[in-house]
Amino acid sequence: MINSNFYGIDAILIHPTENQAARAAGFIHSALLFRRAIDRQTLNPIMVQNIVPLCSAQYERTFNTTRIPGKETDKVLHFDDSQHVVVYHAGRYFKLPVYYMGRLLRPCELQRQIEKILSDPSPPQPGEEHLGALTAVERTVWAEVREKYFCKGINKASLNTIEKAAFFVALDEESYDFDSKDPTKLNQFGRAMLHGKGYDRWFDKSFNIIVAKNGRVGLNGEHSWADAPILSHAWEFCLAQEFNSNWYDADGNCIGESNNNLFPPSHLKWDFSNEAVEVVENCMQSAQTAIDDVDLRLLMHDAYGKGFIKKCRVSPDAYIQMAFQLAYYRDSRKFSLTYEASMTRFFREGRTETVRPVTTESCAWVKSMINPNATNEERIRLLRIACDRHQKGYQDAMCGKGIDRHMFCLYVVAQYLNVESPFLDEVLSEPWRLSTSQTPHGQTDLMDLRRNPDHISAGGGFGPVADDGYGVSYIIAGEDIIFFHISSKISSPETDSERFRRHIEQALMDMKALFDQKA
Repeated sequence: MINSNFYGIDAILIHPTENQAARAAGFIHSALLFRRAIDRQTLNPIMVQNIVPLCSAQYERTFNTTRIPGKETDKVLHFDDSQHVVVYHAGRYFKLPVYYMGRLLRPCELQRQIEKILSDPSPPQPGEEHLGALTAVERTVWAEVREKYFCKGINKASLNTIEKAAFFVALDEESYDFDSKDPTKLNQFGRAMLHGKGYDRWFDKSFNIIVAKNGRVGLNGEHSWADAPILSHAWEFCLAQEFNSNWYDADGNCIGESNNNLFPPSHLKWDFSNEAVEVVENCMQSAQTAIDDVDLRLLMHDAYGKGFIKKCRVSPDAYIQMAFQLAYYRDSRKFSLTYEASMTRFFREGRTETVRPVTTESCAWVKSMINPNATNEERIRLLRIACDRHQKGYQDAMCGKGIDRHMFCLYVVAQYLNVESPFLDEVLSEPWRLSTSQTPHGQTDLMDLRRNPDHISAGGGFGPVADDGYGVSYIIAGEDIIFFHISSKISSPETDSERFRRHIEQALMDMKALFDQKA
């Protein structure tokens, strides 16, 4: 839940409709159009500098995919096709057919079907409401419960319906929003997408589309089947499709007439013993304990963005990574191992490689910022050197010249051969106390984000990798805004996400001041 899943949120500067059923219908329809493009191989590959295509293998598992728990090892199952999604609302699971007579349902038809779910008066069956908590707990526990209580009968059939669904939809009973005067609302939005209540998501599905009562949308993605840029692409496609299609009328409803002969959604059936219900409730308590330890803060930095950074003639990503280094040093008074995710999709079936932002050059720059006797000219010089060094490290990681995946493979081989390696044991045991990742955008040509910057998603985030560390995700949203998603654990005396948020903001302002004074 917290460590293997990530989340994304709406384009918060716009709000196309406050109608929950209509917004859900629009996003379900858009997602299925994305699946159609994958199936028909009409989705253009992502091109680097419009020259080099990235591997698209991960897209094949975007839909009809689930993670299956195992006592020792999980596995990812992908199904060839699925004609339905599963919808969770008010503690109940519904199977929602998304095709009729071989035709994809229109948004207006999906809205009518979702309205039937929202108005359905049936209560949750025993054990049903908190069932999703099974996917939020330790995997061996879930594997044993699955084997014992879902091996036959209607429980097995209903679980198959969920696992074979194209994706999972959660209709929340709460509203989420953005208020520039109340940052806690955006924090609540992020928490709802990361973990919800611990039982109202199906964390094993490839992704969940989450729709708030006021029509705000977000997603929760499972990480094992693919990396975040794949779902980021799908999410951007859905936002663009919604923008281009103009599906909503003045009242916020989907435009068009619905076919009255559609098969209605069906409430999934469950048959749990008292013992099984008790197991589910115990898992719910475990999930709640994990949720209560999450310290998540979001920052919308709109004092300046990529536009100013480019004028400074440094890489925006490297610039932000140096801001993290300065912020972390001020936060902890030390340097710690830092992880930045880089993709290796120049190569077939490539996933990720690690960029290590902590370098001799970055440390020298941070120390200059702490040193009151350093001049601005010296600080700028050291910052450029550090950014250039970081940029080279990033490019090396993308091009197969990284070291971390290589060392991990050496470690796996050493374990297999029962060979002791003190060097590998020491290198790989060091915790990543600062884990970072940039969320890409501009992966679809359906919408010009330069002309419509308000339609860029506010990005998303993930939980901390180390118990005493931070997880920081960021998205460079156009020329003037950068969103940050900062997580840590409340139980750690070493971390405080609000404090680190302030340090990031101060670091960015101090860096800007260097160049302002130079001008």
